[in-house]
Amino acid sequence: MISSLAETTILDFFRIAETTVIKSGYGWEIDWQKTLSFSRFSESDFIRETAWVILCSGFRESTVRNNFDYISLCFCDWESAKEIVAHQHVCLSTARSAFKNDKKLNAIIKVAETVCETGFHNFKKSMQEDPIQKLQELPFIGPITSWHLAKNLGLNVAKNDRHLARMALNWGYSDAHEFCKQVSKLTGEPASVVDIILWRFAAIRTQNSHLRILN
Repeated sequence: MISSLAETTILDFFRIAETTVIKSGYGWEIDWQKTLSFSRFSESDFIRETAWVILCSGFRESTVRNNFDYISLCFCDWESAKEIVAHQHVCLSTARSAFKNDKKLNAIIKVAETVCETGFHNFKKSMQEDPIQKLQELPFIGPITSWHLAKNLGLNVAKNDRHLARMALNWGYSDAHEFCKQVSKLTGEPASVVDIILWRFAAIRTQNSHLRILN
């Protein structure tokens, strides 16, 4: 049980984070997260978001974002798993010019093959029964990235990545799951939305500190 003063301090921090994110031009990320529903994502949504999380694993988010539109075109704009598998050699050869990591690009093909073999309806049904465990069966999707992907597919969860984990510890919480859940209770915002706001705020602060060092 946290004190009323601590609640007020956390609320003030969250409002500052939210304002900063919006003023920095990332309000669309908040709006996007709010539109997601774990019951409504399509096959195209699933492949696109899985590819995004795979590519972001261990890489700067900005690096992936700068190349993602082109990579999307290389992978048939995520039209379907069947299209990607059928044209996988072209997908890989063209995507390599922008993203030179064969293991990750091949992992995207593997995801498409899994969906093809299982059938998207069957795969989605089994994933919704136990999302975190099922997602961890995919290449490059592990204990942290599974929560990232689940959030991006519309599940109301947070991810315990390095930015949010550090922030949670600074506020006296064991991990980002507990911290975002508490902020969610205080604000009325879903934990997934709290995640995107606090994560982007942390990323902005990190970027600004790097710029100050360079200058």
